[in-house]
Amino acid sequence: MTTQAQAQTVFQEAAVHNLDANGKKRRGRRLRPAGSRTSFTLFLCIVPFLILAFLFSYLPLYGWIYSLYDYKPALGLEGSEFVGLQWFQMLVSSPTQMAQIGQVLMNTLAISFLGIATSVLPLFFAILLNEIKAPWFRSSVQTLTALPNFISWVLVYMIAFSLFSSSGLVNDVLADTGLITTPIKFLDSDQNVWITMTLWSIWKGLGWGAIIYLASIAGIDQSLYESARIDGAGRFQLMRYITLPQLMPTYLVLLLLSIANILNNGMEQYYVFQNAFNKEWIQVLDLYVYNIGMTGNSLSLATAIGMLKSLISVALLLTVNAVSKRVRGESIV
Repeated sequence: MTTQAQAQTVFQEAAVHNLDANGKKRRGRRLRPAGSRTSFTLFLCIVPFLILAFLFSYLPLYGWIYSLYDYKPALGLEGSEFVGLQWFQMLVSSPTQMAQIGQVLMNTLAISFLGIATSVLPLFFAILLNEIKAPWFRSSVQTLTALPNFISWVLVYMIAFSLFSSSGLVNDVLADTGLITTPIKFLDSDQNVWITMTLWSIWKGLGWGAIIYLASIAGIDQSLYESARIDGAGRFQLMRYITLPQLMPTYLVLLLLSIANILNNGMEQYYVFQNAFNKEWIQVLDLYVYNIGMTGNSLSLATAIGMLKSLISVALLLTVNAVSKRVRGESIV
């Protein structure tokens, strides 16, 4: 080995073991690998979001303690009587309460299952929207269909009332054409409430739900389409054998999340559409908790029901995650 090669070998060993020219250990800070510095920088970037998640998702869980008290807002938590599990026992011991909760759960599950059954509509809408060749027309349709997502449910109900109330536009047109003699009660009726709420949800969220599928379509390898066109595939064959299979992983993840979130319908839509005629069939679990806590002035009972709903939702999420890992080999959390 030449002298130059020996010197290079000694220098490399000294660099690896952090030694100086005399073979002694260098003092000072050891240089960190570039990968660890990058990871730490990325961690610092997500710290604000972790703080927000803690403040808005985990810190409010302290409110579960209200389910152990007969909470009176005027007295505060310290002045309220500690009752332990009394509210949970009342839920299972009162036949009237159990019957009411059973009706609420039936409404919740029925509307959720209708939403899951119609969750394929944004998928097919995105596929068809992607086939529009004129960019200006495609952008216009996408904008018009996504716009209702940004309209509050209060304004949606105003639109519904203007169109479908007893003195609304639809009844006026039907009466003027002689098709009806008495107004049809579209809103003030307990008939087909689940289907009506599902249709309004589809109208409001169809375009917005298609955005994630359009993003997935943009990520599909274009060479797949080019190869299929060379083999003579038509437009519908491309959609069936390339676009649709490539979107299925995204659809399955969203489907599993919907199943895990089956008890969370929200309350805004049902709150504005509820009335004395349809209250029995439109009251979902979130709206029921709100009505008990705010209208019925039983905040402790509402907290107990909301707590049970959260625990059941977490259990469903873990179950769906286990099923996904077993079936697809991938977990969603």
